[in-house]
Amino acid sequence: MRDNIYLQLIAVFAPLSLLSIGGGQSVIADINQQAVAIHSWLTQREFVDLFAISRAAPGPGSLLATLIGWKEAGWTGAFVASLALFVPSSLLAFAATLLWRRHDRHPWHRRVQTGLAPVATGLIMASSLAVLRAAASTWSVWVLALAALAVFMSRSRINPLFVLFAAGMLNVLLGKIN
Repeated sequence: MRDNIYLQLIAVFAPLSLLSIGGGQSVIADINQQAVAIHSWLTQREFVDLFAISRAAPGPGSLLATLIGWKEAGWTGAFVASLALFVPSSLLAFAATLLWRRHDRHPWHRRVQTGLAPVATGLIMASSLAVLRAAASTWSVWVLALAALAVFMSRSRINPLFVLFAAGMLNVLLGKIN
C-alpha cells in the first residue's frame, strides 16, 4: 500500500480539486477526513499544525495539500499532491470560463451564479468548523472564534491579520490566566 502513495495522493486530491467550489478553503474538512481518518497520514494535531502553516505562508490556503504530500512522500509527494489539487480544477475553470462567457446573456446564467454562492459559503463554513473542532480543546478558543466571526461579519473590510493577531494574543493571555 505504501508503494502507491502517489496514486493515493492523486486519488484524494484530484476529486477534491473538482469539488472546491469557492476555493481551496471549501475542501479543508474533506482533506482532514481523508488525511487523518481514512489514510492516517497525519494525526489530528499534525493536521492542525500543517493547516496553520498553510494559512500563514504566502500563496493559496490550499497549500495544505502540498504540505501533506511533502510529509507523506517528500518533495515528490508535495509536487504530486499540488498538481493533483490544482490541475483538475484549473482545467475545469478554464473550460467553464469559455462556456460561461459564451452563454452570459442567457436567463439561466444569473440563476446558476446566484445558486452557487450558498454552496460555496456552506462548504467554507463546514471546513471552518472542522478545523475549529480539531483545534479547539477549551471554551476560550470557541469564544475567540465566535468573537472573530462577529468582527468579520460587522466589519467585512478589516484586515484578517489584525483579528487573527488579536485573537492569538487573547488566547495566550487567557492561557496564562487558566
